[in-house]
Amino acid sequence: MLNEPDQHAKLLGEFIRAQRQMANLSLRQLSAMTAVSNPYLSQIERGMHQPSVRVLKSIASALNLSAEAMLEQAGLLEETGPAADSAADDGNATENALNADKRLTPTQKRALISVYRSYIEANESGSS
Repeated sequence: MLNEPDQHAKLLGEFIRAQRQMANLSLRQLSAMTAVSNPYLSQIERGMHQPSVRVLKSIASALNLSAEAMLEQAGLLEETGPAADSAADDGNATENALNADKRLTPTQKRALISVYRSYIEANESGSS
């Protein structure tokens, strides 16, 4: 079993990989957009490294995510605002459905919920 820092790194890497794939970007393209080396990005995605705040902000910018969402995913910020409020709402059918789906692993559920929350946050802030 992974210790907590290793688990955070693994979850963060999976989140970044999912966001990159949804943006239809290769590692090489993301590397060029972030000025972070391709091998280092690969290691981050595999959960082998905890990137610095600078690197996280650069990745967030390239993936059109808020820096706050990326830092929350990395475990560097507490969840606040509308996304945290909706997570606490028992009426949130989408998150409840994802959490109830036995076909998904806990890691996959967390990644999907993070992506869902980032879209909700973006829509509430008026960006598309």
